[in-house]
Amino acid sequence: MAITGIGPILPGTFSVESFWAHLRQGRSQIGLLDRFDTTDFAVKLAAQVRDFDYKKFLPKLPEKFAARYSREILIVMAALEQARRDAGLAQDDVSPSRMGFVTSNSRGPMEWWCNKLEAHFEGEGSFVGHDMIPGLPGTPTSMAAMYSGIQGLVMNLSSACVGGYQALHVALRELESDTADVMFVGGYEFPLFRPMLEIYGANNLLTRETVASEAMKPYDSRRDGFAFGEGAMVLSLERLDRAVARGARIYALVDGVGCMNENNHPTSMDLTGEVTANFLRGVLRTVGRSLDGIDYFCGHGTATRYNDMAEGRAIKALYGDTTLRSQWAPMTSVKPIFGHMMGASGVVNIAASALMIHNQCLCPNINLEQPDPDCDWDHVAEGARETSVNQVLSMAFAIGSQTSAVAMSAPA
Repeated sequence: MAITGIGPILPGTFSVESFWAHLRQGRSQIGLLDRFDTTDFAVKLAAQVRDFDYKKFLPKLPEKFAARYSREILIVMAALEQARRDAGLAQDDVSPSRMGFVTSNSRGPMEWWCNKLEAHFEGEGSFVGHDMIPGLPGTPTSMAAMYSGIQGLVMNLSSACVGGYQALHVALRELESDTADVMFVGGYEFPLFRPMLEIYGANNLLTRETVASEAMKPYDSRRDGFAFGEGAMVLSLERLDRAVARGARIYALVDGVGCMNENNHPTSMDLTGEVTANFLRGVLRTVGRSLDGIDYFCGHGTATRYNDMAEGRAIKALYGDTTLRSQWAPMTSVKPIFGHMMGASGVVNIAASALMIHNQCLCPNINLEQPDPDCDWDHVAEGARETSVNQVLSMAFAIGSQTSAVAMSAPA
């Protein structure tokens, strides 16, 4: 299946061009968190979407409707339209019943609910009839689909950080069964509200850094957790023959998706490396690829101790003791650029991998100075590297003992 469109609405990022520029140049969009007063709060950094104007992306949306939608809904609507336009698809190019939209989101409209309830209990606001729209977890997906004229399968998944890959898995089945001609796959997350940060901060998962340029250091022994990011990313997918026939630009091919429940521990991954390595071997077998053909691993890379350790041991087990580390494919994390976006992180990884394939260039793992002994591989730490990038394996891990991987390749 071909990725033909990319639609980002991310921190400092409203186009494919800016998304790629930030990745390639290693420009982090993490900054000081000002969504609420952090004077007495340990967490000071996050990646925030600023200066978003829905009118630039949704010119046909009446203001009276936009006033009833949350910022979350409008951003997802804009990302879907961005992906459609980037794919070169007009709304009348595909039968509405032959298009679908599947998304991933881990927390739903919790930011909206927290703000609404706080205002309500302080006597500064009340609930009204149209609050049923922004108050439901799936409405960003359904409202976006309505605006873009989609009448096929529309659904939202909630499986934490692997949700984006699972959404892609569902979309691929729709295309493979010829139920759809075009499937859009999206991820969105809006976690920048105080209770959310308090929960993750209490588990020592969030960085306490105060200097934005030093936030998030995945695979580095100096790591101290991640910074949250917010926004939405949407991809357009089509069968390869259809994309070629209409002369579409093809960023990359999706060869297959693997999903597994480790059935081991609710919050941490397999720390032996063997379970994940066996899973990745199975994914490669299924898509007819060999390990020595992989040019790059797009890591989950949350800058937390157990994630870094588990990924490092998995890669070591995958290659075994007979392969020199100098022969391992590079692995980096893109999360230091846009923050950890939870349910959207997988879709961001896929988009980043697709552009690395398309541009034949690996993006750097920024903020890496002292590689953890368990993470001693090629991190492309020196900066962007122009090289052959034809086969990629992208990985995701989630609370709930879930693991997922996506195999991607360059079009012939």
